[in-house]
Amino acid sequence: MGAVVEPFRRPTHHDLTISVATREEMEFIDLTPALVALVESLGVRDGVVTVQTRHTTTGVMINEHEPLLLNDLKSMFERLVPAGPYEHDDFGRRTVNLTTDERINGHAHCRAALLRTSESVPIVDGALTLGRWQRVFLVEFDGPRRREISVALGATRRI
Repeated sequence: MGAVVEPFRRPTHHDLTISVATREEMEFIDLTPALVALVESLGVRDGVVTVQTRHTTTGVMINEHEPLLLNDLKSMFERLVPAGPYEHDDFGRRTVNLTTDERINGHAHCRAALLRTSESVPIVDGALTLGRWQRVFLVEFDGPRRREISVALGATRRI
């Protein structure tokens, strides 16, 4: 009996952007429904999705979407990184990366440093392989603002 050799299927790659308008200074935005919709609309059966924030005062995390837990996480960030003063916010001394609408946000940068800038989730049989309670969140630390999230889908098999 000879081995059955399947032809190599060239991987497909998609680069997309999700735009989010945050409403609060600190906010947990569940990106999971948008990611599921992208996987379905592109017909991705197997691959990986990578979500990356393009902002230094936001982070990406996977955790449970449970309101009391999100309150606990908010309290934790506030305890670990309280409001200023921060050298970053001393515009009399700071000389780089200043804009005309610069914000007092040293605490937001420090809070974001506790999280990752990206997360990757495998896609198997057309579904994100998240655990029962896992969700993918953008975490805002300097809102309200408009945010851009990069989404890269690497598909090894399509429907």
